[in-house]
Amino acid sequence: MLQLSVVIITFNEEKNIGRCLESIQVIADDVVILDSFSTDATESISKKHNVNFISRKWEGYSTSKNFANAQAKYDWVLSLDADEALSEELKKSILKAKEGKELKSYKFHRLTNYCGSWIKHCGWYPDTKIRIFDRRITKWEGIIHEKLAIDSKQEAILLNGDCLHYSYYTIEQHHLQVEKFSTLAAQNLFEKGKKASVIQLWFSPIVKFISDYFFKLGILDGTAGFTICKISAKHSYLKYKKLRELYS
Repeated sequence: MLQLSVVIITFNEEKNIGRCLESIQVIADDVVILDSFSTDATESISKKHNVNFISRKWEGYSTSKNFANAQAKYDWVLSLDADEALSEELKKSILKAKEGKELKSYKFHRLTNYCGSWIKHCGWYPDTKIRIFDRRITKWEGIIHEKLAIDSKQEAILLNGDCLHYSYYTIEQHHLQVEKFSTLAAQNLFEKGKKASVIQLWFSPIVKFISDYFFKLGILDGTAGFTICKISAKHSYLKYKKLRELYS
């Protein structure tokens, strides 16, 4: 059977890391955890499993993930976040792929749990991600919402099953994340020389809400869907508001 390293980055993930590690036991031949000096029980929980636990100063999403990939024992890597776990169907799909003659790049759908509700619309599902790849020809790029750059024309293969993403336990967590990510997004746009007009500032949140709630069927996700779409619209507003402030 072909061998696979699982790479995870963490910071204060005691709520999630145990579930994540338990879900990969049957498919992982090597596990690397890159931790940014967690102050909770992340390290002690992780070390109950057979992992290579590395503590290192946070250097951003892409830089940290690329460093972590380099620490893996095997060239084929499954990249997961600590708040993710593999569904039973996805585990079986990965095991089947490992039984082949060679691994390829693989992608799968990600299903998000938001404050106890599984979200199947709002633009949040299927949220397909390439997560299994050859680290020799692959690297993470981007400041936020980092993406994989793969030096290959080969199309990634879609696996059956979902990656279960336990995103937010409270709405307040979502608001805090929006504050953080909108700041990073504004800074990124500023560094690229982008500007935001008054029209963009006020109308982009409206367009975002209408798109996610009606056209992407967030309305079918009930109260959770409405909350998600409203906060996503807020993110759009804050991003452009903060961008304008950087020029003032």
